[in-house]
Amino acid sequence: MAGLSLAHPLAFAFGILGNIISFMTYLAPLPTFCRIYKSKSTEGFQSVPYVVALFSAMLWIYYALLKSNEILLITVNTAGCVIETLYIVVYLAYAPKKAKLFTAMILLLLNVGVFGLILLLTMLLSAGHSRVVLVGWVCVGFAVSVFVAPLSIISKVVRTRSVEFMPFFLSLSLTVSAVVWFLYGLLIKDKYVALPNVIGFTFGVIQMGLYALYCNATPRLPGKDVEAEEAVDDTFKVPEHVVTIPKLGAPAVEMKTCEEHPVESPPPIEAAAKQEDDEPSSAEELEKAGNKGSNNTEQV
Repeated sequence: MAGLSLAHPLAFAFGILGNIISFMTYLAPLPTFCRIYKSKSTEGFQSVPYVVALFSAMLWIYYALLKSNEILLITVNTAGCVIETLYIVVYLAYAPKKAKLFTAMILLLLNVGVFGLILLLTMLLSAGHSRVVLVGWVCVGFAVSVFVAPLSIISKVVRTRSVEFMPFFLSLSLTVSAVVWFLYGLLIKDKYVALPNVIGFTFGVIQMGLYALYCNATPRLPGKDVEAEEAVDDTFKVPEHVVTIPKLGAPAVEMKTCEEHPVESPPPIEAAAKQEDDEPSSAEELEKAGNKGSNNTEQV
């Protein structure tokens, strides 16, 4: 560190400034996680940027340990590891079950599996300066992924026209931090530090532009939420009926819509059949009575 300060005093100054800005950048999501803690809910926030940031900090510590006079990289990334780990712990405590499983899977896959594999391969397949070069390019690749990780948040801002999930201070601090670390890498002639911060600056400017565009815009629901809401409305929608209810005390003059009109029911089938059977017998009795009367007349 003393050699760095004497040989590159300006680089050392930018390194100290980069540490301060990066530390503030790590603390930028703190209000978000305070909100998660108070509401006991992650409220749609994603854990991927924090998992990727933790992995990137681990890689930079490994690179700084392989290279000499990189104490400033060690300090800032050690702070990053501690802070990002705390964020992930809070997220896992209050995230839904599905989000917890996804975050745990990403942690095991990336921060344990992939980092362990990189550590093993670089130790076995390279040595000396070649190992520094190999780890440096790996760091560049994953540093870019840290800056690309907020793309999901950028797309969400565009869809919902809301900057709720993209704080302006975080975007500003990322942009300024990228500029400072680019100058630091340029002054110490470390391309592995300088290159990824060019991309970081680009994405930081895009985020600030989106914030300026949508900070006063009217938020809108995503397409799926709108369709779901319309489906719910259609499910409970019933045809309209107009019913006139008479006031208390007023004569119910108009209440004739419920008049009863009795309808004579047809006689039962059995009764009708019995009646038909009785009619012929009555006719026979009348005929017999007539014949009997005529016989009496003849006798007289």
